[in-house]
Amino acid sequence: MAVAGRTWGDVFSALTDRAHLVVGEGLSAMVDEAVAPLGLRADVFLVDLGQRVLTSLRIDPPTPLSVDGTLAGRAFQHGEFVAGLDEQGRRLLWVPMLDGTERAGVVRLELDADVVDDLEFRRRCWTLSGLMGHIAIAKLPYSDRVRRIRAPRPLSVAAELLWQLVPPRTFATEDVVVTALLEPGDQVAGDAYDYAVDTETAYVAVFDGVGHDLAAGSATALAVSAIRNARRRGVDDLVALAAEADVQMQAASTRPRFVTAVLARLDLRTGELRYLVAGHPRPLLLRHGHLVDAFRATPRLPLGLGPHLTGQRAVPARVSVEWLEPDDRVVFYTDGITEARDADGVLFGERRLVDLSERAELDDVSAPERLRRLAAAVLDHQGGLLQDDATLLVLDWSTTGHERLLPSVARAAASASPDLRPAPVSATAVGGRTPSP
Repeated sequence: MAVAGRTWGDVFSALTDRAHLVVGEGLSAMVDEAVAPLGLRADVFLVDLGQRVLTSLRIDPPTPLSVDGTLAGRAFQHGEFVAGLDEQGRRLLWVPMLDGTERAGVVRLELDADVVDDLEFRRRCWTLSGLMGHIAIAKLPYSDRVRRIRAPRPLSVAAELLWQLVPPRTFATEDVVVTALLEPGDQVAGDAYDYAVDTETAYVAVFDGVGHDLAAGSATALAVSAIRNARRRGVDDLVALAAEADVQMQAASTRPRFVTAVLARLDLRTGELRYLVAGHPRPLLLRHGHLVDAFRATPRLPLGLGPHLTGQRAVPARVSVEWLEPDDRVVFYTDGITEARDADGVLFGERRLVDLSERAELDDVSAPERLRRLAAAVLDHQGGLLQDDATLLVLDWSTTGHERLLPSVARAAASASPDLRPAPVSATAVGGRTPSP
């Protein structure tokens, strides 16, 4: 039952105050207690690394829910509110939960009979789920149990290393969307991705360490860390970044190890994309939903095998340039995608990757969901078991690409005229519920 006089402002204040000391597996109980005075029951569901199941953040959670074929999964996939009923006929509302623009899971809300499910109410629910998304991801480093929810199957040591290294799978601003996927989540050994977005530039990279063991993961981790460290010291030139990885990898290993990679830097003002290919498959450029012939520069040697270290005669490494047009999409990938084989030995191939990427442009889903479905197609091609690491990273240079990452409720709030925007939380009496008599 609702408590007269309690507001959404009280809820948000209580959650913010309690979040400082709560453990990860206590988040569902915390939010459930906070919203109870508004006639709601709540549960927080976190998605696993493979984006296949959603699990409650309760101390004794119920059976996880599949991302495919459930109302919770529909909210996760489409990034929209999904209404339904439970077995007892009580109203439910599934709310997508993001950390920034990274899909973290969903929030389940059970509504009392007198709760009015209108636009104002959903805007408050969206704020609630955003707050819980931030808190849930912030608690991840401190809880082994929550980590096990994120990784239902035990991670290999190499996978543990690389997942600690890579940034969130999705990041967006009003100018660019970066989204990535790393499979198999529990056994990845040598693949990785990296990115950094500032006001005027976006840096992205994909890496593929040769081998499928801890040594491959260690080599990749070293390459990523060396380049990241140089970037953060102010090194912008891609050739210099690759050379830094060469030096550090050679210094750290008595056995030659190498990592293929693509490094790229996009000027968000002009569309100039500077890139360097180090023994890696070239990216794909999609324009108006179709492949464009691009990225034909001669690659340099893989990272760790720079000609200045090996003494080999090779074409000097040069940074190449492609000029993007608004709404262009660049697809970076590792050979675990194109070299995936089915039971008959047929390669997945670049042509199939292009076809699926072009068709994905027609789907009314977000960039990370398109990527998830593309990875599922690769997995299906191999009978459900990946033979090698498979990484995809998509860079969208677009002023509208971010819109599909947020639910329509959020877009409506952003575009509403001042007189239609929600009143300040502190002035909202009990949110979207029927006033007490």
